[in-house]
Amino acid sequence: MHRTLTTGVLTAALIAPLSLATANAADPTTVAESVGTTAPVLEQDDYYADAAGLTGEALRDALHDIVSTGTSTLTYDEVWDALKDTDQDPADPGSVVLFYTGESRDADLNGGDVGDWNREHVWAQSHGDFGTSPGPGTDVHHLRPSDVQVNSYRGNLDFDDGGSPVSAAPGNYADADSWEARDEDKGDVARMILYMAVRYEGGDGFPDLEVNDQVDNGGEPYMGRLSTLLEWHEQDPPDAFETRRNEVIYTDYQHNRNPFIDHPEWAAEIFG
Repeated sequence: MHRTLTTGVLTAALIAPLSLATANAADPTTVAESVGTTAPVLEQDDYYADAAGLTGEALRDALHDIVSTGTSTLTYDEVWDALKDTDQDPADPGSVVLFYTGESRDADLNGGDVGDWNREHVWAQSHGDFGTSPGPGTDVHHLRPSDVQVNSYRGNLDFDDGGSPVSAAPGNYADADSWEARDEDKGDVARMILYMAVRYEGGDGFPDLEVNDQVDNGGEPYMGRLSTLLEWHEQDPPDAFETRRNEVIYTDYQHNRNPFIDHPEWAAEIFG
């Protein structure tokens, strides 16, 4: 396995972001109630039992086994309905919150026309050429609803700081080889990318996805920039929306979790 490691607007209904320490220590029952989920509360200690006490490569290997076992795989069509649930606007259940802009848009306006929202692959599907086939191409942990035009503007850019303002998505910046997400989405981006690198290790016919410390990765199965993503992870800890999303994906769809939402400290243990 490859191991190249180098170092619109959400309403007040959303609960303030948790700190890394709080996110790790929070009682899962309290978190579940605060985000309004009615799903059974997962005993996270049991889910992550095989990772207890591990660090570094051993922790990464254990988490790969955990998040790859007992999972369900969606078709690309099924992703539409999943996103209407996972990214539901807490202030308007008939709408979804769009990634990169925070705009609330009617959930039924999904498609490919201007004014619609579509399925943004945060880990660009061309980085590894996995397309939209079941597996990484349909993994809801890194798929988010996004405005059609904004999705096109982001394209398959890696992530880094800098660039020119994106007029269609205030707070985002882009240049020829990278995209800087708005502050409210930075940590989400980082945790999705780190999850994908741990989840897909080259088995089951899927590409071996790796995060590296460069941009302009092209068609290679790499995404960067790792050092920037780790900074974003620290700057923008998991909030109630992201926590609820993780619960819904686990309970109702894929039956696996993003460990970097549940245990933010593991990002530094593995990638720091």
